[in-house]
Amino acid sequence: MKRKPDLLWILVILFGLGVVTTGYAQSLWNNKTDAPIEVSALQQQSTAFKR
Repeated sequence: MKRKPDLLWILVILFGLGVVTTGYAQSLWNNKTDAPIEVSALQQQSTAFKR
């Protein structure tokens, strides 16, 4: 009879995959020259002045 994997191990594996995926996505995001993160930062600044 095989033991089912514990919920803790499933969560650890999912968390590890999330960390790896996030790191990979951030590295791809930082390699883009026209990343829209600067646009969103400018929009936040402009809305701060309107208040």
